[in-house]
Amino acid sequence: MAKLGIVKVKLDRDVNCYIVSDATTKEAVVIDPGAPAEKIAEQLAGATVRWIVATHGHPGHVGGKDDLKALAGGETAIHSADAKQFLRSADRYLIDGDELDFGEFKMSVVHTPGHTPGSVCLVIANHAFVGDTILAGGIGRQMPETDLRRQMMSIGTRLLRLPLSTALYPGHGPATSLERELAQNPIFRGAGAATR
Repeated sequence: MAKLGIVKVKLDRDVNCYIVSDATTKEAVVIDPGAPAEKIAEQLAGATVRWIVATHGHPGHVGGKDDLKALAGGETAIHSADAKQFLRSADRYLIDGDELDFGEFKMSVVHTPGHTPGSVCLVIANHAFVGDTILAGGIGRQMPETDLRRQMMSIGTRLLRLPLSTALYPGHGPATSLERELAQNPIFRGAGAATR
């Protein structure tokens, strides 16, 4: 049985970057490659980077992608809508339903527009890397391109289809679970959500 390793790297702007690796093959995916890229590279511990993926196009979440690619290799990927919106280049432009292989694992791309037009959540087994679509106790801070109605629809129609036991790894703050957020996050009570 393949074993998944998850390392959280705290970057500038309080962004969480995640290094997700197959413990057997040492192939890895880097999620939300902010800056400084050297801080991410230090945590790779001999892993071979297959993918460098952004959950959305905000600078804090993609600022180190090119430097990291130069340091560690791997292919960069972002949703096509955010590539257009933020003029971000990548080796691969993602769409909903794409699957990226690393080691014995597959990472599924779930398009969750709202925080940005191209926001995605990345699902591996019972782990979801949710960017700023949902945070522990709230949602990502609203930006000029945020469409709050679409974000709430994405959470309701896409994330709530995942098993309740799914662990959530947001772009800021602590990890949580879908079950915990359903019980405690004010966005599910119709109250004004705490934002970051």
